[in-house]
Amino acid sequence: MQERYETLELTRPAAGLLQIGLNRPEARNALNTQMGLDLRDVFQDGLNQDAGDVRCVVITGTGDKAFCAGGDLKERDGMTDRQWRAQHVIFEQAVYGIMDCPLPVIAAVNGAAFGGGCEIALACDFAYAAEGARFALTETSLGIIPGCGGTQNLPRVAGTPRAKEILMTAKPFSAAEALAWGIVNRVCAADALLPEALATATAICGNAPLSIRQVKKAVNFGIQSDLKTGLMQELDAYDRVYVSQDRREGVRAFNEKRQPEFKGA
Repeated sequence: MQERYETLELTRPAAGLLQIGLNRPEARNALNTQMGLDLRDVFQDGLNQDAGDVRCVVITGTGDKAFCAGGDLKERDGMTDRQWRAQHVIFEQAVYGIMDCPLPVIAAVNGAAFGGGCEIALACDFAYAAEGARFALTETSLGIIPGCGGTQNLPRVAGTPRAKEILMTAKPFSAAEALAWGIVNRVCAADALLPEALATATAICGNAPLSIRQVKKAVNFGIQSDLKTGLMQELDAYDRVYVSQDRREGVRAFNEKRQPEFKGA
């Protein structure tokens, strides 16, 4: 993972916390080929291979207009079918990299999250949204369909009938509706969005990193399995953490009435 990217703004607001800003404000942070390459590098070639001291990630948009307006249609104008497909493979790898990240990833949706931008938010573990944020999966109005997890992640959080309505109508919906439908966990005032998302991320960073990773793994595996199989995965995850030094530190700190100092070991 690099320190600087052409289309991403990486900052470290607190220990263990990485903030990623989708950084094309002049284009409403639209997803172009370079942003796809940059996101792929951060996740697939970076965090998913060696997260270093990073324990939690927050993704947001730079500027005050958009989280991500979706695929950059100006860049796509005139593309051949072969060029379109080659670009989409990059987008797939980038978004799947977010989904496969072993660390918690939180979306702080500060504005429009349309098309691929909505899919990026859905690919995160959960999302907070500003009061004025708008969401849409507009692909059917353009002659395509979502191709970076939208048809799969949306029904898992909003339910099948609601997801079909959103996908088939291509109509935008509000942050309040996203909250009511389970697409976001919290709606915040615009100036409180990032502080609240970072506060949640900081709380996560303070917990045992091995436990956080195993919780994410167990939940993600379990929702795709029957209950018995999910319970077996949970116990497998439990067995990986109760023998850790962090478990010993957590119990010791509780009894000594102090904050634990988890090392991820």
